[in-house]
Amino acid sequence: MKVRRPRGTNDILPAETSNWQLIEAKIREICYRFGYQEIRTPIFEHTELFQRGIGETTDIVEKEMYTFLDRGRRSITLRPEGTASVVRAFIENKLYAAPLPAKLYYLGPMFRYEKPQAGRYRQFYQFGVEAIGSLDPVLDVEMIMLPIELYKECGLSNFDVHINSLGCPECRPQYRQALQERFMQIKDRFCKNCQARITRNPLRVLDCKSTKCQELAEGIPLITEYLCQECRTHFEQVIEYLNQLNMDYVLDPKLVRGFDYYTKTVFEIIVPTLGAQNAIGGGGRYDGLVEEIGGESLPAVGFAVGLDRLMLSLNQQDASVFPQINPEVYIAHFGGATKKMAVSLINELRKTGLWIEMDYLDRSLRAQMKSADRLNCNWVIIIGEDELAANAVKIRRMDTGSEDEVGMDAVIEYLMKHREENSNK
Repeated sequence: MKVRRPRGTNDILPAETSNWQLIEAKIREICYRFGYQEIRTPIFEHTELFQRGIGETTDIVEKEMYTFLDRGRRSITLRPEGTASVVRAFIENKLYAAPLPAKLYYLGPMFRYEKPQAGRYRQFYQFGVEAIGSLDPVLDVEMIMLPIELYKECGLSNFDVHINSLGCPECRPQYRQALQERFMQIKDRFCKNCQARITRNPLRVLDCKSTKCQELAEGIPLITEYLCQECRTHFEQVIEYLNQLNMDYVLDPKLVRGFDYYTKTVFEIIVPTLGAQNAIGGGGRYDGLVEEIGGESLPAVGFAVGLDRLMLSLNQQDASVFPQINPEVYIAHFGGATKKMAVSLINELRKTGLWIEMDYLDRSLRAQMKSADRLNCNWVIIIGEDELAANAVKIRRMDTGSEDEVGMDAVIEYLMKHREENSNK
């Protein structure tokens, strides 16, 4: 019986990894422009971090975390998201002693025990940004601008930005009470999960994907009607900056996100063609999380992008961000001394930065030429007995079939010259 990968995981094959590397390079470039620096946190943390940070009534903590006891009988969890870990690292390493806000980004795998779907895996990849230490609504806007910049540079066009305010601990309890009173009247008509949520955290009902529950939530009071003056002013300033920058957005008063730590601004970036799981990124402000995890009271705001869903969206839209990458040079030989010359030549050519391939199966010249053609190489360098005796090679241009004999000491100069000519066309 074959051993297969665990359900909900995915192998990213060599033909795809170059695309992932390109996206990751764009992420690092854009974060550099925005002034964010990379932070790398452990893949597993103490379970308490996520219970306190994400919220014990969330689906993630209740049903989706990979949690186990280590040999010291400590409860350990594979990280289901990145923000709690970044905030923990911010506190533990005293990053608050440096100039604020601390502007950090992360990139790596996360783990949730979810039902696998297209672009939704149990091990998935996430890019996120956090700015800790400022209440400025400009940072809220920056958290929307940065992923949009990434999407646009990747060639993604069909997406919408939904935005809302969740208020703060001062004004949200009134809204929760209003929701609870409304939902209790029809509690038995909700799904079992939502029936429990109505008692513990009625805002979670708004995040339910069940069509029936969504219909039951129609006509509910809107949280924007319950915002205190501070939250209302903050949200108005965020909207004002978005308008100033001519950014398109949708005001979505039912948007709540899946974590309890959010306060004030929340947003999601949605690709309608992805179906029910259509959010490819989102975030918001979490002004109480630093204190909740054990630090001083500091405001913060951030976002996360699901890279698996981003890749799926780019493939659906046939985005042209991914160029075809192939070996530039293939070295064909006839074995024996010609193979030894090929090994020396390939070693020198790779120092120039060229992608070089050669035959490792001692096949015929015809078979090697077919291999070079399948790899879509630009040139084939042929080393035979005659070339060996003359200390030279034949270089065949694959698109035209033309050949030149080139001295061994002039091969690099020849390739670099013709490579530059091709790039200028």
